[in-house]
Amino acid sequence: MRTGLVQLNVCDDPAKNLPETISHVRAAAAGGAGFILTPECTNALSSNRDYQRSVLHHEEDDPTLAALRQEAAAAGIWLLIGSLGVLTTDPDGRFANRSFLIAPSGSIAARYDKIHMFDVNVSETEIYRESSGYRPGQRAVLADAGFAKIGMTICYDVRFPHLYRRLAQAGAEIITVPAAFNHLTGQAHWETLLRARAIETGCFVLAPAQTGFHSEKAGKGRRTHGHSLAIAPWGEILCDAEAQPGVTFVDLDLSQVTKARNRVPSLTHDRAFDGP
Repeated sequence: MRTGLVQLNVCDDPAKNLPETISHVRAAAAGGAGFILTPECTNALSSNRDYQRSVLHHEEDDPTLAALRQEAAAAGIWLLIGSLGVLTTDPDGRFANRSFLIAPSGSIAARYDKIHMFDVNVSETEIYRESSGYRPGQRAVLADAGFAKIGMTICYDVRFPHLYRRLAQAGAEIITVPAAFNHLTGQAHWETLLRARAIETGCFVLAPAQTGFHSEKAGKGRRTHGHSLAIAPWGEILCDAEAQPGVTFVDLDLSQVTKARNRVPSLTHDRAFDGP
């Protein structure tokens, strides 16, 4: 399966971001990719919750989702929209950080709401409280795309290996990790975490990312790490997009999943234990 990882540098305006996203998706399809992935926060990155509320939409009338569904249908490809910020009907007004798997018909094959919220003091000036604007999801999602079973995760989820083990033991062959990874933690941990999740699960790990400085109309902006990666089930790095927006192609041989798991069948070696 030829796959295209789309790396983006979005601002906080979904209308401005959409044309570039469509351009990259079309380039990936033209390059022969049958499975194309975009990063977390494909529609916009913003730290201002009031501003987000003014530009985000509910799923049923989100223009980015509608346009990308049309692109998937026109190209006849599977498309993972890494995530969109969408409005919810929650009483506290929080948004959902939602990943969508789009079938070649343009229909929504699966949805996943990010479970783990990035509430972290990276430094004195890099402070994040994702849970103040987004409500966490409650359900792990495994989708059958025909060519592979896909476990859906988002960004900070990568630090919680039990989620990945459960997806793999349920049958996942590919696990997606679309991200807008902080530039400081990304430099230290991004590659190591993704390789660990691939090795532990015997899955391909596909991680399309945001990159660079993201400007905001109503905020100070932020930086993300970039380096969209594809990792093989044995832990090899298959591609690295480095720091530039664009499309990176990788060909997946799904027989490598079975080979890796046969070599080290750790997914079948769980044991109950006591303590601590």
